[in-house]
Amino acid sequence: MSGKAKKPKGEHSNTIAKNKKARFEFFIEENLEAGIALEGWEVKALRSGRAQITESYVLLRNGEAYLFGCHIPPLPTASTHVKPDPTRTRKLLMHRREIDRLIGAVERKGYTLVPLSLYWSKGRAKLDIGLAKGKKMHDKRDSEKDRDWERQKSRIMKASKR
Repeated sequence: MSGKAKKPKGEHSNTIAKNKKARFEFFIEENLEAGIALEGWEVKALRSGRAQITESYVLLRNGEAYLFGCHIPPLPTASTHVKPDPTRTRKLLMHRREIDRLIGAVERKGYTLVPLSLYWSKGRAKLDIGLAKGKKMHDKRDSEKDRDWERQKSRIMKASKR
């Protein structure tokens, strides 16, 4: 048996960018993994950890998935013959069955697709997508209240151990 400990599912050590705001704004029903079609300068920028997916979203058009609003700023040493566009639309690479199922969920059931994290997997850039429902204002307050209570509870437990 190998000496490596197994990572919990959904946790990636090679994380490039996370969308922390997504879990506050949405109820995440399901997680999916998708590849991204990138240009060479984008890969170099991602290797240096330059990406922002906070304001990005996923749209389904003509039976294909696209990532909008992802900001990948080019490196200052990018090639001179390429005109980099940091917020260009990037195609997501997924199986046809997955896309068809997502189209059904988004169009019929009112779900939305939210990027959760961008990470490296076996040398390839992958995007973790969440099939999500939007939270109402009272839901956000409830989750904030629960988070505060958990924090308070851990403080109480820590103080009682002393």
